[in-house]
Amino acid sequence: MSTSTAVSIKVQKTTQSRIKDLDFNNLSFGKVFSDHMFVADYKNGKWGDCQIVPYAPFQMSPAAAVLHYGQAIFEGMKAYKNEKGEVSLFRPIANQKRINTSAERMCMQTIPEEIFMEGLKKLVELDSAWVPTAEGSSLYIRPFLIATDEFIGVHPSDSYRFFIITSPSGAYYSEPVKVLVETSYSRAVEGGVGFAKVSGNYGRSLLPTKIAINRGYQQIIWTDGKTHQYVEESGTMNLMVVIDDVLITPPLGDTILAGITRDSVLTLARDWKMKVEERKLSIIEVMEAYKRGVLQDAFGTGTAATITHISHIGFEGIDYELPPVNTRIFSNKVKKELDNIHLGKVADIHKWMFKL
Repeated sequence: MSTSTAVSIKVQKTTQSRIKDLDFNNLSFGKVFSDHMFVADYKNGKWGDCQIVPYAPFQMSPAAAVLHYGQAIFEGMKAYKNEKGEVSLFRPIANQKRINTSAERMCMQTIPEEIFMEGLKKLVELDSAWVPTAEGSSLYIRPFLIATDEFIGVHPSDSYRFFIITSPSGAYYSEPVKVLVETSYSRAVEGGVGFAKVSGNYGRSLLPTKIAINRGYQQIIWTDGKTHQYVEESGTMNLMVVIDDVLITPPLGDTILAGITRDSVLTLARDWKMKVEERKLSIIEVMEAYKRGVLQDAFGTGTAATITHISHIGFEGIDYELPPVNTRIFSNKVKKELDNIHLGKVADIHKWMFKL
């Protein structure tokens, strides 16, 4: 893993830390932010003005391109603290590469690895006291890039601002979730931006999710935009099922995000010699497996939640209750393994952890 130390980063420390007000034993997700943030600007054809400053609101022109044309992308990643007090990041280079995949699709300026990694490293080191140690908690990290041109005209921005903010957080979902199969609204379509981590992808999901919540569900299983026959993602997570001892997940493409947790889960499954299939999976196949008693597991994977068990699937007016979580073999095993890797309790054979 290569990171350059040639990046000049100006550091302005806060004069009054807010950490004394944080209850580490009662952390929600994404509501409290650490003392500092990293900022860098792309102007006149080059990156510069890299700095770490106290976390605070910032000024923006009402004509900023991000507000009018949606050039906004982000990443989600985590830092963990082990029993020795050492802080590590989980697969940060994968996030750096993915944000640039998103940038290219949205016609935005890509972020050099050295700026991403040095800014990330110095920020987390500075706010390392904010990394929680309670079970299920972590320092959630949100890098994001926005277009900043002050011009109301439809064209790619020539200037951008890159931020990294961090948030000590607890579990995203505290319980297994009840999901509704969505067969009307679409999260993504072929040729679109579903494979990129674009802010608008999440905005378009809010109404159908709200409708599902009003019906008693916590999340949605998205189906393909053409036929609504094939499952794709579950809420903001990649979707996986175990049918008759086979781990199945929809294949990557235009409409599915290349989840880093997804890739990690598939890698571990293959390490354990489990049969893995990345293929199209219809909701009818899932329901038939349920009726035959061979739908053994269903869960979402993602940075925020890591592994989220699905308790019920709502489809065509019927709620199907899945096997009790404590009887599920694979999802529990892989969750424990990932937790142990994050905290340095088992060998990191794939070199996923980046120790600060």
